[in-house]
Amino acid sequence: MAGDDKQLSGPDLARGIDADQVADGEMLVGHVDGEAVLIARRGEEVFAVGATCTHYGGPLVDGLIQGESIRCPWHHARFSLRTGSVLSAPALAPLSCWQVEERGSKLFVTGKSKSPLASARPAPSDLRSIVIVGGGAAGHAAAETLRNEGFHGKLTMLSVDPSPPCDRPNLSKDFLAGTASEDWIPLRPPEFFEEHEIELVLGTRVVGIDVAKHHVMIEGGKTYAYDALLLATGAVPIKLAIPGSDLPHVHYLRTLADSRAIIASLGVAKRAVVIGASFIGLEVAAALRVRNVQVDVVAPDERPLERILGPELGDFIRALHEEHGVKFHLGQRPKSIDSGKVILANGEVLEADLVVVGIGVQPMVALAEAARLTTDRGVVVNEFLETSAPGIFAAGDIARWPDPHTGDKIRVEHWVVAERHGQIAARNMLGQKTRCSIVPFFWSQHYDVMISYVGHAEKWERIEIKGSLAKRDCTLDFRRGDKTLAVVTIGRDLESLRAEVAMERDLSGALDTMSRGGKR
Repeated sequence: MAGDDKQLSGPDLARGIDADQVADGEMLVGHVDGEAVLIARRGEEVFAVGATCTHYGGPLVDGLIQGESIRCPWHHARFSLRTGSVLSAPALAPLSCWQVEERGSKLFVTGKSKSPLASARPAPSDLRSIVIVGGGAAGHAAAETLRNEGFHGKLTMLSVDPSPPCDRPNLSKDFLAGTASEDWIPLRPPEFFEEHEIELVLGTRVVGIDVAKHHVMIEGGKTYAYDALLLATGAVPIKLAIPGSDLPHVHYLRTLADSRAIIASLGVAKRAVVIGASFIGLEVAAALRVRNVQVDVVAPDERPLERILGPELGDFIRALHEEHGVKFHLGQRPKSIDSGKVILANGEVLEADLVVVGIGVQPMVALAEAARLTTDRGVVVNEFLETSAPGIFAAGDIARWPDPHTGDKIRVEHWVVAERHGQIAARNMLGQKTRCSIVPFFWSQHYDVMISYVGHAEKWERIEIKGSLAKRDCTLDFRRGDKTLAVVTIGRDLESLRAEVAMERDLSGALDTMSRGGKR
């Protein structure tokens, strides 16, 4: 959840501070006119920006400066120190900027600067109409980026979800646990879309794409013309196919409506069975334990999340949940469900007023397949996120893109990746030719423990552990040969940021080599 409001700390920067209090590459937090302000020096220049991340309110002073940008320690949003603009998600709103004057040996923050977005020039593009199919992370980020980059043409978002774009990660975390109100879930208030002239069409299913005529068709026959099209249709939960899986107390969690339905059932539910030890399943288990619901987790795996995080972290996560009262039934599958219980394949019976299924998702590629776009367990895109059809882009859970770090084509189902895809696709629609060279990042919250994951390791040879899992202060490097594919940290936010930067530098070197025609 967002950081709690805190008392202002540090000096009143309007009254001035000694210039030598902020050395090159260092930061200091103070305040101006009741707002927390961060001062940072890069060489001879001193910048002043808002001190908290616009995503969840993370303290930027605990983050990492790189060049003229600063990264949030919590969820790796990145901002320009010069303009405050968002350089990468999950933040979408810019930081405020202040003017800094150096008088003799002192620095004074004299007032706010004008937002660079307030005077954005029209994008140099001949596009008149852009359509985005999907109202999730990728689609929403793309729409905001298009407007921020100066696209002033017609912009339409078509979403099958009846709810406006929302903070999906919290549907299985704070909102479900009851520690975040629903007011905090929408990514933007309704008036935002009107003010930015984004036509948001909710509860609408797109049924076809006419690639030749450049339009999409929705149920009912209405069409929307486009000069550029973004497919950001996301994924849907894999359904459980056993007797009783369609009973009303069996739930899946993907949308705000799903989370609301689970919460509504908690007035009478005292025992829950979570089927699947996925990230969603375990976050649901943690949220339900916060609400004092008894939880049993059923999964066929030997350890939770072992395929993604390895055996050591899998054992740690199991022990963490067991400390909070969760009971695991691993190496087991459900055989059937009735109104008050789940029967396992081994005959064990688990009482269940509530069942939540989290056994994975599948990308929604039917629309792309029908349009004869190239697909391969997702929609295949190039390094600019463009599909096999010129002018049609894909982003988020459905996109399979060439990863220069591993040399593989990968598809990643993470919120931050989807948002960064949306930003990149938007810029490329406007002709900016921005490569998708992102380093994937996600976080998972289990009670008071946050696990941060940087990189992508589908297959690794060994895991090197530094620090102590037991003390919740550690780094795990997932390695193949001499290459680090992914880094997982607990209690080491700054180290996670440094790992991200190191991987980005590696990607930059690989891309430079490729652009010169060399081999990796």
